[in-house]
Amino acid sequence: MIAMVAIGLCAGVVAGVLGVGGGVLFVPGLAIVVGLSQHQAEATSLLAIVPVAAAGTLRQDAHGNVRREHALLIGLLSIVGVAVGVALANTLSGTVLRVGFALLMMFIAIQLVRNASSAGRETGPRHDGASRGN
Repeated sequence: MIAMVAIGLCAGVVAGVLGVGGGVLFVPGLAIVVGLSQHQAEATSLLAIVPVAAAGTLRQDAHGNVRREHALLIGLLSIVGVAVGVALANTLSGTVLRVGFALLMMFIAIQLVRNASSAGRETGPRHDGASRGN
C-alpha cells in the first residue's frame, strides 16, 4: 500500500511539472515495485491516468495553457490507436513489451535532451509571448 501511495504521489508531481499522464512512472512502478506483469501494469496505468489527466488539465486550463482543438484531435485519434495498440500488446510477450517501453523512454529522453540543448541557444520569445529566460 505504501508503494502505491508513493507511486501515485510521485506520478502526480511529475504529471503536474512535466505534463505527462503519469504512465512514465505508473508502468515501471507497478511492474517493478508492485510486481504486476507488464500487461497488467500497462492496462492499470491506462485507467490510473484518467484522474491525473483530468486534474492536470483543469489546473493547466486555469493558467490558459490548454489548447482544446489540439487536445480534441489527438484524443479522438488516440481512441483508434489505443484499440490497435491493445490488440497488438496482447499478442506480444511481457518481455517484448518491457523492452519496447524502455526503448521508447530512451528515445524520448534523447530527443528531449537534444531539443533542450538547441532551445537553450534560442533567444527569441516563446509561443506564449514570455521570454525564454523566465
